Amino acid sequence: MAAKSFLVVRDGAGDDALRGAVVAVGNFDGVHRGHKVVISTAIERARRLQRPAAALTFEPHPRDFFNPGDKLFRLTDETAKLRLLASTGLDGAIVLTFDAALAGLTAQQFVRRILVERLAVSGAVIGFNFHFGMSRSGSPEFLQMEGKKYGFAVDVVPPFEDNGRPVASGPIRAALAAGRVDEAAEYLGYPWFVSGPVIHGDRRGRELGFPTANLRLDPSCGLRHGIYAVRADLGGSRYDGVASFGRRPMFDSGAVLLEVFLFDFSGDLYGRCIDIAFLAWLREETMFASLDDLVRQMHEDVRRARESLARSGDAFPPIESG
Repeated sequence: MAAKSFLVVRDGAGDDALRGAVVAVGNFDGVHRGHKVVISTAIERARRLQRPAAALTFEPHPRDFFNPGDKLFRLTDETAKLRLLASTGLDGAIVLTFDAALAGLTAQQFVRRILVERLAVSGAVIGFNFHFGMSRSGSPEFLQMEGKKYGFAVDVVPPFEDNGRPVASGPIRAALAAGRVDEAAEYLGYPWFVSGPVIHGDRRGRELGFPTANLRLDPSCGLRHGIYAVRADLGGSRYDGVASFGRRPMFDSGAVLLEVFLFDFSGDLYGRCIDIAFLAWLREETMFASLDDLVRQMHEDVRRARESLARSGDAFPPIESG
């Protein structure tokens, strides 16, 4: 669960409580198992130095800044990332706006202006492949030399692997794009999830006996279209369910929508924020010969989803209710 005292400082202003922290530096998209090694290393050093431990991260994602027309499939938006970071034991997060001014800093300027003058860091922890500064000229070796120059410790975390497979955001995106949500969960250390307000749909699910909570995900979401076993959190209450993500080929094949049928739930969800975790892939979207065939398949989807979810125990992302 998230620490009650977790602080979020934006652009280094508004709160001095994290000044002098040991910072884990990175984009932290997904806050996956590899990221958590970086974070735990920062926490360990911070406790030895009796300093705060914080994530130093960037919004928007630098790839979106440099390629605005080709939006990255983000594993976690800013809100979800901060919720996950809050669950790691960090004391807070420092969010820097990644804009032209920040992108234009040389590696030397980033260290001096941001790490030293603005944040007065006691230490920095980065992954083995983290680069920073204009043209990504700042390497881990460069940061270690700068740390010696300015008097702060620098830890470089080696590659983290799972059974010989590198744990990184790219392979997780690829797993989700193929519908392999179980594989993505292995990399992440938790089931991948999305969050958002429930919007009005066309009530077609209700007419078929399967009322759904509908969410409009970011257009950059690269999850494979199909039917999934899911688990939802609604204000601290958990519900199992089955979800369809895609264009509804039986009907309008319109805008991409996430439609979630929650088991053992009744009530009005419109406008409420809900977290949906993806536990298992069930099948592809399919065009059926008739609505009767579709309804029969939906009953089968529910049966299979219940079986999959029963095997998953109480698996859910390490976040408090949104």
